Amino acid sequence: MNASSDISMKTDEVLRVELEVFRREHRDLDEAITALVDRGTADQLTLQRLKKKKLQLKDMIARIEDRLTPDIIA
Repeated sequence: MNASSDISMKTDEVLRVELEVFRREHRDLDEAITALVDRGTADQLTLQRLKKKKLQLKDMIARIEDRLTPDIIA
């Protein structure tokens, strides 16, 4: 994810595509975490790693959204 973290050099079109990919990954991780918890088959370390990855994706999504949303001074 480090290669994707420099969003300053990317076009808006590329960022929009990446945003959708990151949102899909975030949603998939959420579903995987829920399924593992519901089945009771996941150990705490696995859950912790999945949740950390999900949080990293959430942060990246927020950064891209901030870049794509123009600042409007009201």
